[in-house]
Amino acid sequence: MPEHIRFIDHQGKRVLLVDFSNCPANEVQEIARAVPDYTTVQPLGSVLVLTDFTGAAFDRDALRAVKETAVFDKPFVKKSALIGTEDLPASFYDELKSFSQRDLLIFRTREEGLDWLATDSVAPEPTPRSKRGTLGKEKEGRRQ
Repeated sequence: MPEHIRFIDHQGKRVLLVDFSNCPANEVQEIARAVPDYTTVQPLGSVLVLTDFTGAAFDRDALRAVKETAVFDKPFVKKSALIGTEDLPASFYDELKSFSQRDLLIFRTREEGLDWLATDSVAPEPTPRSKRGTLGKEKEGRRQ
């Protein structure tokens, strides 16, 4: 599991990388359930999280585990960035944001997400929405 959940350093900031990339649904669920072991030992409102969904597979249980973890971790998380969301069910992002009551911004690349997390601003940079990934809609060329 350490290869899928680990702290990395980016521009002098400590970022928790949650890497679901290319994982089958059962592994996504396992990883999601392990994330609180890393976040809940940190000070409240301090954790920067980059979650990579690239090529990950999901079933109902995996989706539920990700949503529940997002709620459980909320008090510990300062900012969250998502990447690789193109293959997720279109409704998942809205459900995740609604269920967790967290701001979860989508970025096209790991570098963009890390750069935003490393800034002191909580608000997203003024990048046109079309340049950010749109969950489940990017492949179709539609905007959110």
